[in-house]
Amino acid sequence: MQFKDKVILVTGASRGIGAAIAKAFAQQGGLVIVNYLQNEAAANQVSQRCSELGGDAWALRADVMDAAAVTQMVEDVVAETGRIDVVVNNALRAYRFNPDSRARFQELEWEAYREQFDSAVLSTRNVCHAVLPHMRRQAQGSIVNMASDLVEHPVVPYHDYATAKAALVGFSRHLAADLGPSGIRVNCVAPGLVWPTDASRDTRESLREQIAGQTPLRRVATPDDVTGPVLFLASDWSRFMTGQVLYVDGGLIMR
Repeated sequence: MQFKDKVILVTGASRGIGAAIAKAFAQQGGLVIVNYLQNEAAANQVSQRCSELGGDAWALRADVMDAAAVTQMVEDVVAETGRIDVVVNNALRAYRFNPDSRARFQELEWEAYREQFDSAVLSTRNVCHAVLPHMRRQAQGSIVNMASDLVEHPVVPYHDYATAKAALVGFSRHLAADLGPSGIRVNCVAPGLVWPTDASRDTRESLREQIAGQTPLRRVATPDDVTGPVLFLASDWSRFMTGQVLYVDGGLIMR
């Protein structure tokens, strides 16, 4: 299988998109580190399901916005497995996609932007900074950062969230240019609305139907729809791709 003997760290993997990604890697034979922050029981359930699917998994708690905690997590993984081959930066500060209750620009203080920036960019920086020495030693590695198609198409303007994700795309491209000579690739996957997840739980059905009606494939994404592009960018099938953004939104954005 594509990821047999590979070690994959997925942040925020106890639920939603992260859990789907973890299970997809396990199904392809990977050893998956299921990072979580609060819900140990859910993380253990994901780990158990990964084992049932034919891979292996290890639930590991760390706050990805805490650089010291991330460094310790990575050191624990490398001490146990000897390597980290793939990182998927998926962890997300709690957010609700509800256009009826979202804050408009005039209502947003800078603190809201800072919180989302920390969630998207600081956390990714911490993880990349911690794994980089090990990937450089291996002279290879793949980092996949989870962005959003709202950066390109603000079908509903979520100013703080989308601004942070735009910064993440810029961060990822510069990191790709920096790490390319070391054999390390950095790419982004940018989903559209994904349902059902905790974040999209409050997105009303009429809006989901509206977005689906504007989408060439005439539906919104499920968590499983996101897994294929992530695995592709993590695999040798994309070995000559770096600094790219794959939009996973049924053709709502075409590049």
